Amino acid sequence: MRRCASSQPPVEEIHAEEEEEEEEQEVFQETGGVNEEQVGPVEEPLAREPDGRPAPVEHKNGKRAEAGPGAADGGPRFSMFTWLVVVALLGVWSSVAVFYFDIVDYDRVLGKLAAYDTDGDGDFDVEDAKVLLEKTSKPEVETPTQRAPEPEKDGPAAQETSVPGSQDVESEIQAAVPLPPLDDSHFVPDDPTEPGQRYEEEPGSIDTTGVLVEESQPEETEGESGRYQTSSKLSAEAEGEEPPKTEPEPEPQTGSTQPTESRQEADGAAEKAAEEQKEKAKKKKPKLLNKIDKSIKSEIDAAEKLRRKGNLDMALKAFDSLVQQHPLSPRARYGKAQVQDDLAEKLRSNDLLQSAINTYGEAAELPDVTSDLLRAALKRRAERQQFLGRMRGSLATLQKLVDIFPDDVGLRNDLGVAHLLLGDNKGAKKVYEEVLAVAPSNGFAKVHYGFILKAENKIAESIPYLREGLESGEPGTDDGRFYFHLGDALQRVGDDSAYQWYERGHQRGHFASVWQRSLYNVEGLKAQPWWTPQETGYTDLVRMLERNWKTIRDEALAVMDRSRGRFIPEEENLREKGEWGQYTLWQQGKRVGNACQGVPKTCALMERFPEATGCKRGQIKFSVMQPGTHVWPHTGPTNCRLRMHLGLVIPAPGCRIRCTNQTREWEEGRVLIFDDSFEHEVWQEADSYRLIFIVDVWHPELSQYQRQTLSPI
Repeated sequence: MRRCASSQPPVEEIHAEEEEEEEEQEVFQETGGVNEEQVGPVEEPLAREPDGRPAPVEHKNGKRAEAGPGAADGGPRFSMFTWLVVVALLGVWSSVAVFYFDIVDYDRVLGKLAAYDTDGDGDFDVEDAKVLLEKTSKPEVETPTQRAPEPEKDGPAAQETSVPGSQDVESEIQAAVPLPPLDDSHFVPDDPTEPGQRYEEEPGSIDTTGVLVEESQPEETEGESGRYQTSSKLSAEAEGEEPPKTEPEPEPQTGSTQPTESRQEADGAAEKAAEEQKEKAKKKKPKLLNKIDKSIKSEIDAAEKLRRKGNLDMALKAFDSLVQQHPLSPRARYGKAQVQDDLAEKLRSNDLLQSAINTYGEAAELPDVTSDLLRAALKRRAERQQFLGRMRGSLATLQKLVDIFPDDVGLRNDLGVAHLLLGDNKGAKKVYEEVLAVAPSNGFAKVHYGFILKAENKIAESIPYLREGLESGEPGTDDGRFYFHLGDALQRVGDDSAYQWYERGHQRGHFASVWQRSLYNVEGLKAQPWWTPQETGYTDLVRMLERNWKTIRDEALAVMDRSRGRFIPEEENLREKGEWGQYTLWQQGKRVGNACQGVPKTCALMERFPEATGCKRGQIKFSVMQPGTHVWPHTGPTNCRLRMHLGLVIPAPGCRIRCTNQTREWEEGRVLIFDDSFEHEVWQEADSYRLIFIVDVWHPELSQYQRQTLSPI
């Protein structure tokens, strides 16, 4: 009997079709097809034959696609061989396109993969991928010991380019000299007040007030980079809000001259010498590998590659593994110290930096360490010890280096700096005398030896050493302090060539101008020698001082009569002759001991003006000067403050002050305001003492953020 088209197929056919559909679905999935659930329903149903099978599809060439053998419903079917041929052809043409049109930079891709070559076999393989996957699956978590301490709201949060315990030393501007240059300066030196820390005792320093002030460890935060470096170049010390930039008023430039041809020739010779030294350094490569290190050179190179690429966590694991497998390998331990050093900088961790210091020491103690690696490890150790304020430890490390390499003049020069940073001028002087005995033309030793002589008040003797050292142009000599002290020494012997050296220092970028020679500056602040109260914006403070000047005077006189011991002689070598005493109430934004007990009304009046009492780069003090006193021309240490002088007892005539080329006289009950970062000079030629009240205030253009974060001076 003939079956009609609408009749149901037998059960066998239904099962056969179901099996064919399952096979078709498997083939579909294997070939990466997309089923209907993924794309949704088809807009137009396929045409079907009367028996229910899909109609063949018409192609562009007009031929019908016949059902191949094995097709379930007569639809198109292709063999596995056909698919393989298609895929192969696509691959060939894709490869041709990639290489011919330079679609992919294979060298660049392979170079990136090589950075993950953790096993050091020269390629990126399965083992490297495991390490990479393990690293990405375990993100690094910053621990409290790794994180730098947050700055306190009222504490310094930005460190400038200065050395520990910088004080208001005006003429001296620092008793210490520059550290060797460092590439990184992002650490927070330890706080001596924290429990559980071990600290070395540092010598105190005498401020212009004559009061013994405690030498504090500088605090480093996000404000100024270079914070602990001692470069004297002008720098913006506080980040964040930038101070309003105004055009400075024209400054008198009397006495400034252009460098002479001889000095230009000296500069050229110095540059040529520096280039020759660089060439010599390039030719002589240090030998860092001993026999053990050479046997594991490929592993060391692989770990070092990770360090240079910035993969510090992986590099530390690699070097740690090498140290465990080869505990007598100096290069592996030195590499570990370098990674710890880099991580300490990245995480701003003193703990990690101390670990690096310890590991550098371990590398130097291993047997059969090469002399070049020994030198590198101990020198870096000394630098990082200095950075953390471990001055005595650094001195011991450098002394060990000098004992091992007695003929190395550079190491002896570094040892002299270490003595100076401890305030041991005698020890430093002995070191530099030894250097100059074997290397009489060494410029670095000359400027430092001249610096020491001037600190001993041997002014005339210091000049040739400072001058010849600066003219040498050797590394470490081009520092603002040396230009400052050479010019100051020349002024004191009456030599006008001082201003030529000030001009040269200005051209080198150490001084804002020939007249403005402060070394700890914020760029962009308005610069002029004399100010009016209206220009400062501190009119309320000026009005208070002038209205209450008699009260302030009477308290000061009572203290003078009752206890002259409160007025400490000025001991900063600023006087040519005479007597000059000072009685300090506030220093670095803090009250000085119980000083206010003697003048309670004055202190109560000042408490209302935080621009003065909170000025961490200034002082509030009484100043008494006896007849016959002359103060050498000098400059203050920073451009971040202005100085107010309130006249209390002013004998006339004979008391005057010069700032740049303008000279003025004090008046009782009136305030003079000037910027003491400009050169100024004082004469007291009256018949009796002169008494004034000095109030330092923040420069008005400093932002509140800068006032909070600038380090004290």
